[in-house]
Amino acid sequence: MADALSDRLDRILPGGKGVWIPMDHGASSFPVRGLEDTDSAVDAVISGGADAIVMQKGLLSHNSARNGWGGYVCHVSVSTVHGGDRSQDKVSVATASESKKRGATGVSAQVNLGDDFENHMIERLGQITSQALEEEMPVLGMVYPRGPNLAIDDEDPTGGVAHAVRLAWELGCHVAKVPWTGSAESFSRVTESTPIPVLIAGGPMGDDFASILSTVEDAMSVGCAGVCMGRQVFGSEDPESRVRALRAVVHEGKTASEASLLLR
Repeated sequence: MADALSDRLDRILPGGKGVWIPMDHGASSFPVRGLEDTDSAVDAVISGGADAIVMQKGLLSHNSARNGWGGYVCHVSVSTVHGGDRSQDKVSVATASESKKRGATGVSAQVNLGDDFENHMIERLGQITSQALEEEMPVLGMVYPRGPNLAIDDEDPTGGVAHAVRLAWELGCHVAKVPWTGSAESFSRVTESTPIPVLIAGGPMGDDFASILSTVEDAMSVGCAGVCMGRQVFGSEDPESRVRALRAVVHEGKTASEASLLLR
């Protein structure tokens, strides 16, 4: 079992590092810039050298059948903008076994810390890690400290992000995705909180991508394993070159300035 799990994890996180592109956004809200033609977006990020693409099960089945690529991760969590006071309550819509049958190498689930329905999301994450154990599949835990009930310690410079990573690890995840904390110093507290790889999210569109590369460089300097970045990539005019630039920083150890030369 350990060998199969290790092989799958190494496929999507080679050398313990990864450039992952989530494309699950269309289920939560649509239209989404860059995902109107998902086939083209998928092809562009694969061409750029993405290690994994995170997507909902229907999209995954479609693309796995279309190109047979081995880097898909099935995101089993979803809610929509129409959910009212439960719009941040991520319910489970797939299992690890189903995800594997659809062509996934790994699975992903989300918890929003501090949300009124946090306890249900924690339970669902625990269920998917149990299922994934049986299927020998790696699990990405997307954990965001963002709800109205957050109780952040005054001495926590990470704003709850270190706790988010710790929760993912303790519930059996193999990789964690969390927000950037704002500085390398504070993010070092995050990476020191767990032995599993930590990927940083990209956030909403709007920031200059050169500055995002600088953030990635800072994060990598304190033990970050890479990125799980969606809108900043597929929402751009040239997703392929953005993936190449991210790879240069994450996998090749290039500076942000050097990687920026790859942008078109």
